[in-house]
Order: sequence, then structure tokens, then C-alpha cells
Amino acid sequence: MATASDERAAADVLKSLARHLNCLNDDNKSARRRALEAVKRETVEQSLSSGALQELFAGLLKALLKCLSDPTETCRDTAIQILTGFIRAVPRPEDALPYLIPALVQRLGGQEILEPAEELRLALMEMLSLLLEVCGRQLAPYLDDMIKILQRTITDPFPEVKKESCKCAISAAQSIPDHFHLQAESLLKPLLQTISHQHSQVRVCVTQAIGAVIQHSTGKNLDDVLSHMAQRLFDDSPRVRKAVTIVVGDWLLRLPDRYSYFHKLIPLLLSSLSDEIPEIRSLAEDLWRQVGSQWEKENEDDLKDKMDFLLPAPVLYTSGVERPGLGCRELVVRNLSKLLPAVGRDMGDWLVQTRVKTAQLLRVLLLHAEDHCTQHLQSLLTLLYRACADPETDVRAQCLESAKLLGVFVSPEVYLKLLLPHVEDSSSCSSASPWAPLMVLGSVLRGSSREALEPHLITIGGTLSHPEVCQGSQQAQYLDQLLVCVDAVLCVCQVDCAVISLQLLKVLVSVQSLTSQQEQCSKAEESVRCLCEAQGLGGACELYRQHMADLLQWLSDSHHTWTSYSIQKTQLEIIAVQSGPVVGEFLPALLPLLKSCLEPSRDPEMRLHIFTMLSKLLLDSRNTLDSQGRFSEYMELVLQDLLLPNLVWRSGRSAAAVRTAALSCLLAVLHGAAFPAERVLSVEESLSTQLISALEEDSKLARLLACRSLHALLKLTTQRLNTDSLNKIYPELLKRVDDSSEDVRVEALKSLSTWFSSLGRNYDTQSCRPHLEFLFQQLLLYMDDPDTKIQDSVLEVLKVGSEVDGGLLQQQTEAMREKQRSPEYCDQLLQHIHSLSEIHKQTRL
Repeated sequence: MATASDERAAADVLKSLARHLNCLNDDNKSARRRALEAVKRETVEQSLSSGALQELFAGLLKALLKCLSDPTETCRDTAIQILTGFIRAVPRPEDALPYLIPALVQRLGGQEILEPAEELRLALMEMLSLLLEVCGRQLAPYLDDMIKILQRTITDPFPEVKKESCKCAISAAQSIPDHFHLQAESLLKPLLQTISHQHSQVRVCVTQAIGAVIQHSTGKNLDDVLSHMAQRLFDDSPRVRKAVTIVVGDWLLRLPDRYSYFHKLIPLLLSSLSDEIPEIRSLAEDLWRQVGSQWEKENEDDLKDKMDFLLPAPVLYTSGVERPGLGCRELVVRNLSKLLPAVGRDMGDWLVQTRVKTAQLLRVLLLHAEDHCTQHLQSLLTLLYRACADPETDVRAQCLESAKLLGVFVSPEVYLKLLLPHVEDSSSCSSASPWAPLMVLGSVLRGSSREALEPHLITIGGTLSHPEVCQGSQQAQYLDQLLVCVDAVLCVCQVDCAVISLQLLKVLVSVQSLTSQQEQCSKAEESVRCLCEAQGLGGACELYRQHMADLLQWLSDSHHTWTSYSIQKTQLEIIAVQSGPVVGEFLPALLPLLKSCLEPSRDPEMRLHIFTMLSKLLLDSRNTLDSQGRFSEYMELVLQDLLLPNLVWRSGRSAAAVRTAALSCLLAVLHGAAFPAERVLSVEESLSTQLISALEEDSKLARLLACRSLHALLKLTTQRLNTDSLNKIYPELLKRVDDSSEDVRVEALKSLSTWFSSLGRNYDTQSCRPHLEFLFQQLLLYMDDPDTKIQDSVLEVLKVGSEVDGGLLQQQTEAMREKQRSPEYCDQLLQHIHSLSEIHKQTRL
């Protein structure tokens, strides 16, 4: 109550202000402004007692409230300042509420806000905040009016008004909670309209206001709010995400009906555990720890056994991560069945950031669920298959971490039963991404322990080496995941992998056969080296020696069905080439397989591939096929069953390509000198017949190879061929001297030179004189060839021929010299014959 002195002081001030109060109704705005400034100067700016100010406030209130509608902005501003000063200074501001609140409603809470100036709207809202601060519960009768004001001002165009309105809403909820819950829901609509405002500080204030409103409401509108709060977890502003984390944590700790909403609130708080800002992660961890501890205390009776017999963390528990408390783990376990369907839906969201956040959440959930993942394993695997096919790298990376956790927490006996059927039939989960089950398997295996996997290695190896798996697709991603699975098994099981060494080698061979990328080949070769190291083997050759018989049998089981599209032909090449000298130890198994594949009735393109492989091996026969020095024992089989049948002419380009490839292999055989001459002579007739036929091929390369092969044959069987064979060969070689290709012409002349050298004692020059005469005559004609290179080559051939029958050659050369044809070359040849004759005379003497 005011004292007598306070009343007198107030009366004196009111008397001095009488004239100024009259001026408040003046039509002149300057007069009204001066009057308000005088009132301010004589009241709130004076050092009057609170009792005197209370009396003055009561006497001036109505006049001041009337000024809130003054058409002049400065007058309204001064009136607001005076009112605010009185509210802050008087001991009983609640006495003015019956007049103040209706005035504020008139200015701010109507269908259309009457106060046009945004700064004054902010000042009015600050006045309302001050009233909430000083009056508290005494504002309960005016809650409806305040809600009307807040409904309008929360959506005010001025950001500062929005922020102040949110602060008012929080104050109202905390000041009059017993009444606020009746009206709280009516504020949610404007708050949700404002939560996506462009200013981050506005979003922070709105988030905090929503937290307070829901906290002090009936809670039935929480579902309407959750989706908006979830969106704020993706906010670009860390302050907004921090505000969401605090609000959700507060709900989980203090919301009256929080048990009904655990499954909806837990994902929001756990998502913050993966925030990029360390402060937010730390805050979320602290709040989550509090939530778990509180729940643990509230349910102590239910958890008594688990608390008394607390199980240790799994051996392979994620390093660097603190194990969540029992309460936190139990909360997730009890709500996991409700959480996973929502996680599955969000994992397919069209927004990348949503999918990334969901993938991070899944990992956190599994980290809490531990071995309870087992009962949800089927749905988890389905979810991971889809996530592993996601185009976003971050999503796949997080899901692979989740799959690794499954390996830590779930027994291989359980997850293999569910996972391996999908690996064998990838179309059952995703035809567009057949590699997804393999990707999941690789990560799960990496999370498992060596001891747990050891009993299941044969099953795993059998599945990976199954044709439907290791040859299931040529896609690069699929082959990459096959290698990942092999590496995972090798990394985890190490020396134990010896029991599935063959199966893993089959997978690695298949990957190299299917890929078109050198990088993948290099990775597969590196995995082969790791497989050798795991078994203590010296290198790939020892590994192939250990399994070569099984590998060749593996290929032989299906060789009758091979076509140009079969992967097995490439597998055979990989095995034969990479095994190096080991392949020479298994000729009895390899050559019958090659014979079957090279039968003329088989696919031409497939035979072409096999011949290409065989050519590579023959060119380095000492280190491959003939590494044991026994390749010559299979001479007849190689020539008669592999090569000669494929030299027989057949129409078509493919057949011509096969003949060229066969000629290449034949040349490699003859050049390699792996066969003794006696064995070559046994098949000489059929061999020379096919080579003579090949000299007429349309392909320049085929003719060139045929010439070189004849050259090699003559060289290999020096002076051992019979006369008929020799006389059959030279006319065909002579025809090639007229070939359209210079390379073929030169090679034919080289072969003729070797032909002369091959004439042994059995070749009767007298009885075969017509042949020699014809050959010399034709060669001499090429002395006139426009190509000097050919002229030089012919001269060298004739020099060799002069040793066979110098007299005959001299006669024909002299006859040609008389005709003035190629005199220089003829002179050189005659000089050579003369020198040779002199040498023979001296030798006889």
C-alpha cells in the first residue's frame, strides 16, 4: 500500500502534469509529442518512490493507453516507453492488467494488426515479455488474449518480432503451466509455419518455443511436430541443430507422456550422435546418457537381473567407441521393431542427405542393439541390400559399417543361412544391383571373428566358387565385391583358408576371366599372392601346382559345351599362363582338353581364342609347356590332332582366322625346336601338304606364316627330306616370289635359300636337272625386278644354289648376261661361281 507521502508526491506530479495531459488530446502532433515527453521526464525518469510511481501509474494509465492509438509514430513510441518504464518500476504491475492486456490485443491481436511500425510492434512484444516476467501466474486470466496476440505475432513479417514472440510463448508456458496446456496447441500452427524461416536465429527461437509448447501441452500434437523437427536436423546452421538436440533431449527426459513417444523421439536424438560438429555430438551423447540413466532408474526392477549379471562387450567391439549404458541399450532394443520400418522408408528417400542421415542412424541403432540384431536380421539384411545399391558413396559406406557390426554381434551360423541364398540368387533382392548381397557379405565377414568363421569356411568357399556366383556378372561392381569377399576371408581366417584354397583360387581366376579392367586384374593377382602367403607357399606357381589337377578337371567337366561366349576358355588361358612352368607338369591332362576344344566342328571363335593362348605358351615353351622337357613326347598329338586338322581349308572369314592362328602356333612349334627331327619327319608329308595349301591363302599374314613355317620345316629337317617332297615345295615357294606383299616375297626367297641348303646326298642333281634348270631360270628372271631389295635377295639365293650345281647356273647366267639383262648382278654371280669353282679345285688337290 502507498504511504501518505507517496500519495502527496503523486498528487503533486499529477497537478504539474495537468496541462500536459490536456495537450494529449491536441490536434497538433508536436504538442502531443511534447506533452508525452514531459510526462516521461516527470515520471519514470524521476527518482520517485515505487509507491508514488504506483499511484502515478494508476492515474496516467488510461491516458497513456489511449496514446497507443495515436496516429503519430513518435507519440506511440514514447507512450510505450513510459508504460514499459512504469511496469518495470511499480511494485504491483498486475493492477494494470485489466487495461493493458486489452490494449495490446487491440494493437496486435486483431484479425489485422493495427500497429504498422515493426519497431513498435517489437516494443509492444517486449512489454508483453516484461509483463510475463513480473506478473507470472497472475496473467492466467488473460491467457486467451495472450494466445491471440502470439498467434499473430509469431508469423509477423519482422524477424525480431518473431523471436520476441517465441520468447513470450516460452515464458507463458513456464509461468502459467496449469492453464497453458489448455491453449498450447493453438500456437503450434503459426510456429510450424515459421520454423523454416530464412534467418537461422528465428529457426532457433521457433524450435525452442515448440519445445516449451509441447512440454506444457497435452502432448497429442507431438506427431504433427516431429516431421518438422526431423527436417531441422538437416539445417545448415549448427545452432539450429543444437537447439533441436536440446529440445528432443528435454522431451525424452521430462515429457509427461514420453514413454508413448520413445520410438519417435529416440531416432531424432541418436541422429545428432553423427553430427559433423563435435559440440553437438558431445551434447547429444550427454543427453542420451542422461535419458538412459533416468530410464534405467525408473525401470530398475525390470532390469535387476541384467544389472546384476552385466554381460561384457563383444570381443570385436568397435574400437574407439564407448559402449552405451545398459539403459540406452535397452531403450533401443525395446523400440527396435518400431524403428526399423521407419529407417527402411527413409533409406529410400529421394533426398541424399536424408538417406545419409538414416544410414548413420542405422549404424548407431545396431551399436546399441548388439546381439538383439539377430531377431531382426532378415529385415536388416533386406534394408542393407537396398542401401548398398545406393548411388551415394556416403550411404554405402555407412551401411557397410552397419553390416560389419552384424558380423560382430550375430553368429555366422545364423547370418549365413539368410545371406548366402541371396548371394547365390542375387535377383531375389535386386536385379539392378546383383552385387549388393556380396557387398553385405564382405562387410559381415570382416566383422566376424576367426574362431566363429572357421567351422563355416567350406560353406562360404563353396558359395563363392559356385558358377552362379563367381561367374554371375561381368559388371565391374560385382567383380569388385567378389574380390572384397575373398580378401575378407583371407584377412580374418588367414592360415585356416587352406581348406578352401581351391575354391578361392577359382573365384580369383573367374574374376580375371570376366574383367576388362587392368586394375581388377592387378587386385586379383594381389589376392592370389595373399592366398599363397596365408598357406606359407613360395608363390603362385606353388599354389597352381597344388591345385592344377583339380582346376583342369573343373574345366574338363564342361568343355563339351564351350562356345565363343563361354568364360571357361578365358579361365583356361589364365590358369595356363599364370601357372608358368607348372603347366608343363600336367600335359597329360591339358592336351586332351585342348584337343577337344580345337576339333574343327567346334565354334570357330572359341578355337581362335584357344589357339591364341597356345601360341603364347609355345613362344615361351621352355618356361611353360616344355618346362619338364617332355613336350616332344606329345609331338604327334600336337601336330596331327591340334594343328593340322585346323589347317584344312574351309569357307568363311572365321575359318580363315582360325587357319592363321593355327599357322602361328605351328610356326612357334617349329621354331621352338622342342621336337626332334625324326618326329617331325613322321608327319612331314601331311604337314608340307597343308603348308603348301596355306601359301594360297587370301590373308597376307597367313601366307607369310606359311612361308616362315616351310622355312622352319626345311631348317629343322636339314638334308633329310626325300626328293619328291623337296620338288613339291619349291614351285609353290617360287610362286610366292611374285606375291603382292614384299614381306611374303622376301620370306619366300629366304625359304628357297634354305631349300637349296636342304638338298642332301639323296638328291640326284642329274636326274633332277630339269627342276634345277627351271628354278635357276625363274630366279634369274627376278634379277630384273624393279625392287633392289628383291634383286639382292635373289642374288643371295642363287649364290647358295651355285653350290648345288654351279655349272648349270653358270650356263644360264652367261646366257642372260649376253642378253644384257641385269649385267651387274650377273657379273657378281659369275664371279661368285668362279671363286667357288677355284675353292673346289684346291680342295680336290
